[in-house]
Amino acid sequence: MTPASPVPCRGVRRLYCLTCDPIGEGVAGNCEAKKGADKLRTMKDCPARPSGVKPRRLLRCLGFALLTLSNALPTLDAAQDAFDTILKPALRKHCVQCHGQNDTLKGDVNLLALQNAADLTKSPKLLGRMIEVLDLEEMPPGDAKPLQPTVRLQMVQALKKILRASVSEAKIFPRTPIRRLNRFQYNNAVQDLFELKVLVFPLPERLMREYEDYFQPASGALPAQVMVGNRALGKSQMIEPRLAGVEPFPQDLRAEHGFDTQGDHLSLSPFLMESFLSLSRSIVGSRDFNAQNCGIWHSFFEAPQASTHPLAIVVQQRLRKFLTRAFRHPVNDKLLGRYLAHVLARLRTGNSFTESMKSVAAATLASPRFLYLYDEAASNPSRRVDEFALASRLSFFLWGSIPDAKLLELATDGRLSDRGMLREQVQRMLRDRRLKRFCDSFPSQWLQLDRLISSVPDEKKFPNFYSYAANFRSSSHMMLEPLLLFETILIEDRSILDLVDSDYTYRTPRLQNWYSASPIERDSPGTHKFARVPITDRRQGGVITTTAVMTMTSGPEESKPITRGAWIASVIFNNPPNPPPADVPPLESATIEQKDLTVRERFKEHRTRPACAGCHAKLDPLGFALENFDAVGRWRDDYANGRTVDASGVLFRKHKFENIIEFKDAILLEKDRFTRAFAAHILAFALGRRVDATDFPALDEIVDQTAQAGYSMQTLIHEIIQSQSFVGKMRPPRKKTTRL
Repeated sequence: MTPASPVPCRGVRRLYCLTCDPIGEGVAGNCEAKKGADKLRTMKDCPARPSGVKPRRLLRCLGFALLTLSNALPTLDAAQDAFDTILKPALRKHCVQCHGQNDTLKGDVNLLALQNAADLTKSPKLLGRMIEVLDLEEMPPGDAKPLQPTVRLQMVQALKKILRASVSEAKIFPRTPIRRLNRFQYNNAVQDLFELKVLVFPLPERLMREYEDYFQPASGALPAQVMVGNRALGKSQMIEPRLAGVEPFPQDLRAEHGFDTQGDHLSLSPFLMESFLSLSRSIVGSRDFNAQNCGIWHSFFEAPQASTHPLAIVVQQRLRKFLTRAFRHPVNDKLLGRYLAHVLARLRTGNSFTESMKSVAAATLASPRFLYLYDEAASNPSRRVDEFALASRLSFFLWGSIPDAKLLELATDGRLSDRGMLREQVQRMLRDRRLKRFCDSFPSQWLQLDRLISSVPDEKKFPNFYSYAANFRSSSHMMLEPLLLFETILIEDRSILDLVDSDYTYRTPRLQNWYSASPIERDSPGTHKFARVPITDRRQGGVITTTAVMTMTSGPEESKPITRGAWIASVIFNNPPNPPPADVPPLESATIEQKDLTVRERFKEHRTRPACAGCHAKLDPLGFALENFDAVGRWRDDYANGRTVDASGVLFRKHKFENIIEFKDAILLEKDRFTRAFAAHILAFALGRRVDATDFPALDEIVDQTAQAGYSMQTLIHEIIQSQSFVGKMRPPRKKTTRL
């Protein structure tokens, strides 16, 4: 489903009907669907249907219409020149032996079929993949003659030139999908809409609990000491002020190699639809939903005092402001009239003013206009998202919630999209405490820290990992260290390269002793006091070598180099490996015959299998670089059998390293590659979709500007928001569109 042509399933059709009158208590009497009609045309006048959204009978469940980019043909002579003079000769000489002969065609890629630049632009996915495999030096494969560096560079530059020409000429960008608010965003949006002083429901996905309000981005610094708790691994940390009697809907899980903001994961089943209806009523019906906890109580729910205006006018004024904030867009008079009519009808039947306003508030929370993020119709000739969609993109990206009054005011005036004003507002948002929500959501998912929750090292082999009770683990401390490092880099606007190699971090005494192999004292679960400490040993520092990452990428008894290599490939370089073939046996624990072998030697059989060699060539150098860290992240020079750990390797077939320090240096030599990968992660998180080839020109510009600013974290965020991928929207071709 797209903003231009959403495809509601049966559940969504019913939701539109439930909000027609907008009572939220059943199908409206004037809706033909009540009579059992199963035709979307009966919803064409549904006031709950978002602006620009036209119901169509296309699919039976929520999905997305993906448009091919076959008409995005470049017309610039430079693109064709690059193809004729560089690409075509190089492809014929180096690539068609495997990707051009019918009897040896590999990967279903026939490069002989490419006769001109236009042929390439017909398949942006192929074009993007060619750029990636050449840039990452994955092609030609290891057993083939390598390309000369100058030839490889020329080919990558030629492909990028064709891609830029294609994107700039056709102005076609990936469609940002319509998507439901995830649980985290829903909680934040309800909290901000009603200005609640308590949580709506428990959120274990917010891994770190803040004490003493240490997070003050306007100060530009994180305190030297912070008191925090771990919600995921400390049950007592879930006891927080919240609305009594409100139960959350199921947590939205992180997509594979993605985030919980991904549009293709945020569907709305009939069961979930019903839960939203009951959830909205339970929120306004909670005993804690009162004047003490609700900031808009007096201006919205409390009966007005004597006024010169009729009651209907007063209610209308309150509703207009409330609905505009809830729907992130001005409401028209027709829609406003329906909500007003509902309140007045309630009042006429004897309901109190407060109860009537609670009823309409509950209906608002169950409306698709509140539950969905979407852009205006793609048929709109504008190549930028409209001002209000931009306000929502900004606020849900950085604050995980609805836009505030200032963003809506600027959107109303048509000034938000001005580059200077947009930069000013982003800077304001980066200084706001609501930025904590970005820190509560993005870094833990980017680093995949949820995997640490299920890590259970062998208690006999690693007894110090457990303390106080068997269910309290050192991972409660470990998980929070990389999150505090991320917050420091963001608030203090430090270099993103500190994520790879920093000379500071935050640790508890337990963590300090863990890294130094000092005795570990038993402590009790609860809050943890982290202190900022310098790092002089470069084997530590950054997020890669934290005990959190090392532990969650290991088994109960030993490290797992391939798991660690896959993590590096996915998280640090945004190049996740393909799943292993189904017939590949797992690497078992060392047998008696293998007890004197190193892990690298035990992997020899896997590396020699033809189906495995390609992935091992890619992952082994990344994973074995971390092999000096055991299954719980402690340093070791030798294995238990006395054999010396070998952490040497070659990164991207060109940077040799002997140990973890040289491996970090190799990554820093590829700092632009890391910056691009990190920016792509953030862009995917912000837009709720995967990054594809048409985003590559924008990513190139983001990396260039960030590098010029010393790899500043806040510059990276500014450039992402200013990019065409963020502010632009898809303008689909008029012909030859394909819906999947």
